[in-house]
Amino acid sequence: MNPDPGPDPSDPSDPSGPGPRTGGRRTGNRPRRLTARMRLTLSYTLFAVTAGLLSLAVVYVGMRYVPNYPLTSSNPRYRSDAPSRQEILDSLLRASGYALALLTAVGLIGGWLIAGRVLRPLQDITRAAHRAASGALEHRIALTGPRDEFTDLSDAFDEMLARLQRSFEAQQRFAANASHELRTPLAITRTMLQVAAADPAGQDWGRLVTRLQDTNQRGIEISEALLQLADLGHAPPDLAPTDLAAATGEALAAVRDEAEAFGITLTADLRPAPTTGNPVLLRQAAVNLLHNALRHNLPPGAGGRVTVATGADPERPGRVHLTVTNTGPRLTEEAVATFTEPFLRGRGRTAGTDPARRGHGLGLAIVAAVTEAHHGELHLAPDPAGGLRATLALPGPAADRERPGPRAAG
Repeated sequence: MNPDPGPDPSDPSDPSGPGPRTGGRRTGNRPRRLTARMRLTLSYTLFAVTAGLLSLAVVYVGMRYVPNYPLTSSNPRYRSDAPSRQEILDSLLRASGYALALLTAVGLIGGWLIAGRVLRPLQDITRAAHRAASGALEHRIALTGPRDEFTDLSDAFDEMLARLQRSFEAQQRFAANASHELRTPLAITRTMLQVAAADPAGQDWGRLVTRLQDTNQRGIEISEALLQLADLGHAPPDLAPTDLAAATGEALAAVRDEAEAFGITLTADLRPAPTTGNPVLLRQAAVNLLHNALRHNLPPGAGGRVTVATGADPERPGRVHLTVTNTGPRLTEEAVATFTEPFLRGRGRTAGTDPARRGHGLGLAIVAAVTEAHHGELHLAPDPAGGLRATLALPGPAADRERPGPRAAG
């Protein structure tokens, strides 16, 4: 005789099995209890019966202490049939019992209906939560009616779903674009090697080695940018008192040769901009802004310009800013709104034809991540005359002492 194999852990209907998990906790082994609707119904009924019992108790006590005068007829020939006080109290007790029984039935039925109506929005929210848990983030509750606790919860839940949907869509686009960008240098390298292997005698080996080095360097740059972007999203940077103007000056020195090669005029007005931040990251953000301004500018010889300014924010006291403005083609608000998304370039998904001006599409995404890590703001706006105006605003030293510390990565 075979022993009992016990419960099947793969059976979700078995209450003794592991059961589904929610947030890392097992829900199948939770003790059973009355539903919220039943608990509300019993609460309503208990309140109604208690109120009725108190009312009847007051009446009974009042009748109990009424003086017990004998009730007789004025005509002695007639016998008095008036009930005594004890008989009245007995009748009152019987009627009170019937009334309490009826009140209990009405309380149960009415409480059940009222509780169901009150909890109906919560059921809609629960269904939406289950749909979201299964991956359907496009669903919205859109609870109607006057504002109350349920509509506030519904609106907050809809906003959370919208943010999650945008985040997952951006993550999917990032993964697809990252795989494409990392695959491109490898595919180019493979093609060049296949061509060289097919015709070794007809190859210009010096030119081939140079092209392979350029392609390999491009793959390294993309990998480093991806690692830097990932680090910014998972670990808060070390912050210290620094000057945004100093970081910008170092960035200008790093890109000055590139500006001369493109024939672009660099103009700088660097005024003190004290803040609390990471000097290395702020320098990298300034370099990326300048690279973006240089590489998405007018063609060589067309009089391209890049203007850089730092200092205190005149519109918002207590904050400092770095503003980079460049000439270039006219841009739309819709196009500019996508520039901080990884792998999107000024001309869309495709890189430019000039290798010197070809970027990896992560520059402004890294700037946005650096800005967020410093509790700042990045504003991108098209210039009506053409080009882009990028403003990186950071809290000044006084605001740094009042703001909360950086959030730990979740």
